Amino acid sequence: MQGQPMPQMGMGMPQMGMPQMGMGMGMPQMMAPQMMNMNVQPAQFQNFSGGTTIMAGGENIGIIKDVPLEVTVELGRTAKPIADILDFAPGTIIELDKVAGEPVDVLVNGKFVAKGEVVVIEESFGVRVTEIVQ
Repeated sequence: MQGQPMPQMGMGMPQMGMPQMGMGMGMPQMMAPQMMNMNVQPAQFQNFSGGTTIMAGGENIGIIKDVPLEVTVELGRTAKPIADILDFAPGTIIELDKVAGEPVDVLVNGKFVAKGEVVVIEESFGVRVTEIVQ
């Protein structure tokens, strides 16, 4: 950078490491009276251990009552090799692991929750729940 004048260090420019007038040294003295007037108290929080009781009627259950869940009724299961599955055609009978008349499994979102029996209502199938699984 030849030919350009170098800035002079004087009153207009602060030197490295030196505070400017009105900043640094003067600030803490100006803020000290404001800090003296602050009201500082410890935070108070609600106690969550044992203080809350849920009503037996389930007051909070209303929040989730309209959430849809997938309900599946499982008549039975079996395992087949791919060769047998490729041979499926209309009229093929697949033998299951349950006996006729045995209760079917009711699953909610894939979790086993109840047993029931198959019923016919007009032209549709249904399940009558016979046992809730704990």
